Amino acid sequence: MESYDVIILGAGPAGLTAGLYSIRNGLKTAVISKDVG
Repeated sequence: MESYDVIILGAGPAGLTAGLYSIRNGLKTAVISKDVG
């Protein structure tokens, strides 16, 4: 099973921005959503 430092639910503007910031800070990140964007 994969493990992540950050899991973000929702890939709207806020979710994708949060994902980018976490990845840029070296955190293993998963973004989960039905639709992206």
